[in-house]
Amino acid sequence: MIRHALAATVLLAATSLPAQSTTQDELDARYDRALAAGYKALFLCSALSGDAAHLRRSESSVNDYELSGIQEPLNAIVPELTYSIARGSDGGLDYVAVPWADDMSPRVAAYRQGKGCALLPIGAALPGSEAVRSTRIDRVGGPNVYPLRDAIAPATMRAAEAALRETYGEGTRTTAVMVRKDDRTRGEAYAQGYDADLPQRTWSVAKSLAATLIGAAVQRGEADVAASAGLGLGDSDPRRAITIDHLLRMASGRYSDTPGNRTDPLYFGGATVGEVALDWPLLNPPGTIYRYANNDTLAAVKAIEETFDKHPPAGLFETLGMHSTVAETDWQGDYILSSQVWTSSADLARFGQLYLDDGMRNGTRILPEGWVEYVSTPSGPQPDGPFGYGAGFWLLNNSEGVPADTFAAMGNRGQFVVIVPSMNTVIVRRGEDPPGARFDIAAFTRDVLVSLRD
Repeated sequence: MIRHALAATVLLAATSLPAQSTTQDELDARYDRALAAGYKALFLCSALSGDAAHLRRSESSVNDYELSGIQEPLNAIVPELTYSIARGSDGGLDYVAVPWADDMSPRVAAYRQGKGCALLPIGAALPGSEAVRSTRIDRVGGPNVYPLRDAIAPATMRAAEAALRETYGEGTRTTAVMVRKDDRTRGEAYAQGYDADLPQRTWSVAKSLAATLIGAAVQRGEADVAASAGLGLGDSDPRRAITIDHLLRMASGRYSDTPGNRTDPLYFGGATVGEVALDWPLLNPPGTIYRYANNDTLAAVKAIEETFDKHPPAGLFETLGMHSTVAETDWQGDYILSSQVWTSSADLARFGQLYLDDGMRNGTRILPEGWVEYVSTPSGPQPDGPFGYGAGFWLLNNSEGVPADTFAAMGNRGQFVVIVPSMNTVIVRRGEDPPGARFDIAAFTRDVLVSLRD
């Protein structure tokens, strides 16, 4: 009798509610606002947390650089969103919260010691401070990473300083340039508030870092790029034919739902790698079609995740002397190594030096013999456009005035690490370029190399 009365009460309550619906435009507008709030929370958290910088950024600097000139419609929404920063008793950052809707919890990016910040899913409650205890890490090393090994060349200094202006692209915003030849700094230049040791987000330069982590696993005998990446649902699934090599070369043959494979649900929505990157269907035979895809890099990293228990990304970074570098994860702990790494110009110069040194560091082999040739060889299907693609690296093999062995890590908003083995040179350019402004990295590389010959 009680059960029937309760059922009647529930039915009455349900039928008395007003009908509610929404349009696709309304859904999209609400989603964009949630993404914008997630974007703002994550960038403030990552830039201001103890892991991200030896020298703390100011909130105004993050708003002026990382949070301005971003893609629409987020660019129009981000400035109007308020935020709060929760800090512990020691002053360290716990989390950043950005309100976005009256009927939903704020978007939250929470700091985790040693792993930077993770964006919580839309609707997640504010975390307790004990869950995200913020203790600043004292890393080995410090600022002024090459104080006694510099050999500044005036012509190269002038080339570096030219990048701070709009010499290589109208509207571009260069934040840092470092040029290293023969393992010595020949030229560098920085926007106000930036220096060699101040980290920025790598964006897709992280894909080249991911390829390097895979190379280190291959050297240890823990991975094989010719082996299946383990995608699909059992041995009969045709996606089992996709290898790590296919993924590194953006040639998996899987479907991508947007040009460039935008992964906003993961990057700014709080979704996880497992939810976003792994289950896309096969459209072309693996190895036959080039299609730039964040999901391919994420799947390649997922294929070696068991190695991270003993050999996490932080361990490799420390081995390479990249003391300002932090690889961030989703809120479930999977690395977002298609984009979400924070590192400094000096650390990226060290990263490039590893490849100039044929994968050796302080007499120890980090990458397999032949790995430099492997990542810089266009053995897979190639993209349209001026640059070729190797395995996790872009190739400047068709750029006039640039040596044909030149390859590069490239990322959104103008992140570049150009490696020129034949001239024993690494060129790092960091930026916060707005949409539509493109830094001409081929022309800049050409001018820098000419300056080094003077």
